[in-house]
This record gives sequence, structure tokens and C-alpha cells, in this order.
Amino acid sequence: MIGLETGEARIFVRPGPTDMRKQINGLAVVAEQAMGVNPFDSALFLFCNGERRILKALYWDRTGFCLWMKRLEKHRFPWPRDAKEAREEIDRERLGLLLAGIDFWAAHEKLSYTHIG
Repeated sequence: MIGLETGEARIFVRPGPTDMRKQINGLAVVAEQAMGVNPFDSALFLFCNGERRILKALYWDRTGFCLWMKRLEKHRFPWPRDAKEAREEIDRERLGLLLAGIDFWAAHEKLSYTHIG
């Protein structure tokens, strides 16, 4: 499948809302032009609507594009609302948290110190 098992595929999130009327061609253009990533790379692109109830995942599997959609019947996806950057890269673990509805974006940030005192 998309290289997530082996860790080959990179996972990109498009912050902010995306028009969910877009299908494969429209989302591939967003990945290429707005996110600055080649949609033919080994990557999974994630998009969410303004209400944060619909998530679409786009990837190229060497023979064609695949488009998956998940719609929540209750609750909302945790999603970065501020489009500070054109894209955000996440790892496989965070993808699992995202699909489970856990908001890792609101978690405490990791602190790093070099010495005490």
C-alpha cells in the first residue's frame, strides 16, 4: 500500500480548510502548487473541510492516484486551523492519533534544556 508500513511515504497535512468538492485532480494541484510537494512522490496528502467533519487522503501508488475519504458522524477532527505554513509534515504515529480524533496539536510542546541553574 502507500509505503506507510515501511516508513517510505511522507505524510503532509494541509492546514486550514480545503474545499471538499475537489476530487483527485483538484487536490493534486493543491498538493503541488499550494503545498509545494510533487504529488507523484511517495507521500500521503491530508485535507479537511471547514467544519472538520470530512477528511480526504490523496496518494499516488505508482499506477494512479487513490483518494480516500472519512466522514465523522459525531465530533470533529483535530486540525490545525491556522495556515501559518503551506503544509505540515507528521509521522505515522500522529496519523493514527489524528484518525482516532486525538488532538496532538494541542499537546504540551517538548521542552529541551542544556543545564540546571
